[in-house]
Amino acid sequence: MKAKKFIIRGKVQGVYFRKYTQNQARTLGLAGWVRNRADGSVECLAQGSLEKLSLFEKWLWTGSPASLVGAVRSEDAEVEKNDDFEILDSI
Repeated sequence: MKAKKFIIRGKVQGVYFRKYTQNQARTLGLAGWVRNRADGSVECLAQGSLEKLSLFEKWLWTGSPASLVGAVRSEDAEVEKNDDFEILDSI
């Protein structure tokens, strides 16, 4: 299992981006979390196979129907103990 952290910028808050992200991650069988950040971006950590993480990263560029993604930055991350994909409180 691998883990990646993503920072998504653009029009990604107030457009159900986190809920759509949670649904997509669960559809792909990924574990992790997503949350809003104070700077207007969204941060998420996803864990699963490299193939599923690649599909998830491609999906992040689309996001929710009302979002407008301008950038997706990814980096390798430490695997966390988590069996689900959760929406966390904003930071």
